[in-house]
Amino acid sequence: MKEFFQLMKRFLSPYKKYLVWAVLLNLLSAVFNVFSFTLLIPILQILFKMDNKVYEFMPWDAAGGLKEVAVNNFYYYVTEMIATNGGSLTLLFLGLFLAFMTMLKTSCYFASSAVMIPLRTGVVRDIRIMVYTKVMSLPLGFFSEERKGDIIARMSGDVGEVENSITSSLDMLIKNPILIVMYFATLLVTSWQLTLFTLIVLPGMAWAMGTVGKKLKRQSLEAQAKWSDTMSQLEETLGGLRIIKAFVAEKKMVDRFTTCSNEYRDATNKVAMRQALAHPMSEFLGTLLIVVVLWFGGSLILGHNSSIEAPTFIFYMVILYSVINPLKEFSKAGYNIPKGLASMERVDKILKAENKILEIANPKPLKGLKEAVEFDNISFSYDTRKDVLRNVSLTVPKGTTVALVGQSGSGKSTLVDLLPRYHDVQQGDIKIDGVSIKDVRISDLRGLIGNVNQDAILFNDTFFNNIAFGVENATMEQVVEAAKIANAHDFIMEKEDGYNTNIGDRGGKLSGGQRQRISIARAILKNPPLLILDEATSALDTESERSVQEALERLMQTRTTIAIAHRLSTIKNADEICVLYEGEIVERGKHQELLSLNGYYKRLHDMQSL
Repeated sequence: MKEFFQLMKRFLSPYKKYLVWAVLLNLLSAVFNVFSFTLLIPILQILFKMDNKVYEFMPWDAAGGLKEVAVNNFYYYVTEMIATNGGSLTLLFLGLFLAFMTMLKTSCYFASSAVMIPLRTGVVRDIRIMVYTKVMSLPLGFFSEERKGDIIARMSGDVGEVENSITSSLDMLIKNPILIVMYFATLLVTSWQLTLFTLIVLPGMAWAMGTVGKKLKRQSLEAQAKWSDTMSQLEETLGGLRIIKAFVAEKKMVDRFTTCSNEYRDATNKVAMRQALAHPMSEFLGTLLIVVVLWFGGSLILGHNSSIEAPTFIFYMVILYSVINPLKEFSKAGYNIPKGLASMERVDKILKAENKILEIANPKPLKGLKEAVEFDNISFSYDTRKDVLRNVSLTVPKGTTVALVGQSGSGKSTLVDLLPRYHDVQQGDIKIDGVSIKDVRISDLRGLIGNVNQDAILFNDTFFNNIAFGVENATMEQVVEAAKIANAHDFIMEKEDGYNTNIGDRGGKLSGGQRQRISIARAILKNPPLLILDEATSALDTESERSVQEALERLMQTRTTIAIAHRLSTIKNADEICVLYEGEIVERGKHQELLSLNGYYKRLHDMQSL
């Protein structure tokens, strides 16, 4: 329960007023419930004509205690009603009063449940927003170690389980302790001897219930992990449908998914079995408690050794039976909470993930690029075992284009990913106008940079919103101008809704060249002083490449550009070409200078020419 209360402390602070109202309304409900049951005693006595005692009114301050005075005066008024109106009419009045008290009880019960709904939905909304916000702030390195399907499962299934298991149990945890305390107080006032006997028997039954729920959290963790595997399998399938169909691997993927689903089903069955055991077990133990107390109290009454009369004993048994339901609900919460805590533990792996890309307390202002970008003797490793980059030094003066070439895995993409601080260097430094990028605000740094990648990342939205992405208050005229510069305006206007046409998931309704030109238009509209081109034309056919290359050349005018290229023909006019090999710059210079060196660049050029 310690974990549960820590969780409540984290998320319930904005909803304290709902908790106060829930406690108050549940307290009223319990009071009305007890008073309605109290009416059973005079009703039974009237029905069976068991009480022939003559009652006289006692002053409320009379000696003997408030309980005795209140009971005496209540029976006095009942006997007066019987004398005046007869037993049948008095029974009707008592019945109507019982119905009225029950209406008050159920109204308070409904209100207490209704007031908890905004709390439940609010907490779950807050957790989901916190997870999404955390995902947005985490560095890219975190996601290289996590599966997307697993993250989706934690945001959907696990957060949903927190709502179903923990926040729904919160209502039971407020209501049932109040009912249990109120009922036991009534039992104690009615007969402390019977209540003492009940409390001796009860702990053994509570222990029996506790043993069933001990393994529930571990089993719930296993079940949620299997759910993550299933979601990851689905996400991979949707992302790779083209390859699956091309290699006729549908049956293989169905078999994999069936295996995942069966494992999830088996894990869920174990959890569900333990949960299903809670109700019948609590029902049986509750009945056992009633039987034991009924035998003990009945024996006392039959032996004329009891301190209470038969109608009062029946009232005692009704209250005792009423305790069983909140005890069952309490035990049900004890079963549900471990499931929710297991899910919250998985959610916390995201919420408590360490973000190593940090800003200093007082970052320096970064208004633009005035002189140069400098990579100063940098080294970088993803796993601290093997360096991806070693002792790389490179200066990119303002207004120039520097190209990076080399075989796959030589460190080109890693080098440009270090500039916007997607990762931080372990050795050396990267500076803009002589200021370390670690000393400036990350949003200012990334605001200077425009990206056009090999895989054009677009969103399931309209042309307009994709081009205007990240640019506040962009007008249609600005978007159209950017699209014209990127050679995208004509094919956009061929669509029925023009710039308001939806382009599908990841731009699936467009060709590769069209997607790339939308990506370029987006970079043009942002108008960044520093541009990163990551193999922007390598995946295109010759005709599309020509259109995209024209758009890129317009984009690169007057901008500082770092371009990664496999096709050397696209960067032969660069101001400087750096050749990377196994994480080091082995050659640098202009196109003709590198060819004349007859080295690694010449070999790459000759292979492409061939």
